[in-house]
Amino acid sequence: MSFEEKHKKGYELLHEQDLDRSLDIARDLQKMNPDASEGFTLEAEVMQKLNQWEPSIDSLNEAIERDPENGRLYNLRGYAYLNSSELEKASEDLEKAIKLDDLATAHRNLVLYKVMSGDGKGAIEYLLDRIRNQPRDVENWILMGDLMKKGGHDAKAASYYEQALKMDPENEYVKKQLN
Repeated sequence: MSFEEKHKKGYELLHEQDLDRSLDIARDLQKMNPDASEGFTLEAEVMQKLNQWEPSIDSLNEAIERDPENGRLYNLRGYAYLNSSELEKASEDLEKAIKLDDLATAHRNLVLYKVMSGDGKGAIEYLLDRIRNQPRDVENWILMGDLMKKGGHDAKAASYYEQALKMDPENEYVKKQLN
């Protein structure tokens, strides 16, 4: 099996929740090409599924060393830092991910950072700006609905969820929030 085929198979297994086999493939990829970031990235994502944040960060450090201009890697590590309560490191990585690749997931993780840092108002302002600039990104509408709901603003939350449902009528999470 080629490196690319093995890499694809590793992610298929990850999505199927076969984490042991996915991790085995990640380590095989590292042996096949120690200079490539892919094996370390896959290992990091397996570790995140297992809620093992420090090993994930270690693997992402290795991946970033090999591919320092990849915004996705900084986003993944920023998310791991959020889950490790290393908020300032998370913020730095998420900002870098946005600067490198303007990833929607990094923007959403930055909203989570703001919430976790106690800046709920800043999180809402940031999300409103994202909605204005990216009105077709359904995840921003859902996240705003979630923030409104957590803040006790059920009517406002419903309006954001309704807009998300218009954009993604099959979204089960949104349907559940509206019931």
